[in-house]
Amino acid sequence: MDPWRDIEAAIREASGEPFAIESRDGVGGGCINESYVVRGQGLAFFVKLNASDRLSMFEAEADGLNEIARSNTVRVPRPLCHGTGAGASWLVLEHIELGCPSSRGMEELGRRLAAMHRVTAARAGWHRDNTIGATPQINTPSADWIAFWREHRLGFQLRLARENGHRGRLLAQGEQLLERLPAFFSGHAPPPSLLHGDLWSGNAAFMQDGPPVIFDPAVYYGDREADIAMTELFGGFSTDFYRAYDEANALDAGYATRRQLYNLYHVLNHLNLFGGGYRAQAERMIDELLAET
Repeated sequence: MDPWRDIEAAIREASGEPFAIESRDGVGGGCINESYVVRGQGLAFFVKLNASDRLSMFEAEADGLNEIARSNTVRVPRPLCHGTGAGASWLVLEHIELGCPSSRGMEELGRRLAAMHRVTAARAGWHRDNTIGATPQINTPSADWIAFWREHRLGFQLRLARENGHRGRLLAQGEQLLERLPAFFSGHAPPPSLLHGDLWSGNAAFMQDGPPVIFDPAVYYGDREADIAMTELFGGFSTDFYRAYDEANALDAGYATRRQLYNLYHVLNHLNLFGGGYRAQAERMIDELLAET
C-alpha cells in the first residue's frame, strides 16, 4: 500500500498550504528509516518512513527536536507532523539545504553546543523514553547520575547483550565495571545538561549559509561529557570545534577516562544492533576501564 497520499494530506493540514508531491528523491546514509525529500508548489520537506509500529520512535524524535529548538542554541530541523497509514509510520520535517563544513562553522558548532549544554534540568533522564538507533533508550528520571548510567545505559545494554547471546567474559567484566562506577566520578558531580544523545558526525552538518545544524537526536538530560565523548568515538569533528567548545565551557578533570565509559554505551549498542567486531572492542574498553580502578 502507498502511504504518500496520507502524507500529502498530513502536510497540507499541518502547513496550511495546498501541497501536492511533484518530486520525491530518496536520501541515503541511514540504516533505520527510509528517507526522502519531497517537493511541490515551491515547498520542500524531509520525510522519514518506517513500519507502522514505529510511530512512537518518530514521536520521541519530534519531541527531542522541539526540546533542542526551545533552547535557542543549536539549529535543528523543525518537525511538521507525524502519523501512520497504509502500513507505514512517518515523520515530516523542515527540509534544510546543507552546505560544506568550514573552520568558522565548526567553531560555531562548538560554541552553540556549549550553550546547549548550559541548559539543565533537576534530574537526569527525560519525560519519555526514546531510541538510540533502533534500540530502546530508557530515560526514567533520576537524581543520581551514577545510578542512571549504571541502570539505564550500561546495565540496559549488557542485559540486552545477554538476551542476544553475548555471554562469558563480556558480561562478567561488565558486571564488575557496573560495581566500580563511583570510582570514575570522584570530584565530578555534573548537572544534568540537555544532550543530543547521538552526536556523531553524521548527525551534524552546516547550512548553505554556514550555521551548524544537528538532527536525529536521542535527547535526554545528563553529563555533557557524554555528548563530547560521542563526537570523538568515530571522529569527524575538527580541532576548531573542540577549541571553541572548551573556551566556552571547559571540561572537568578526569574526562579522558570518563570518555571511554560514556562511549562504551554506544559500542555496546552497536554490538547489539550489528554484532561483528564490536564485542572485542567492548571487551577491550571494559578491560581498560577496570584497569583505571
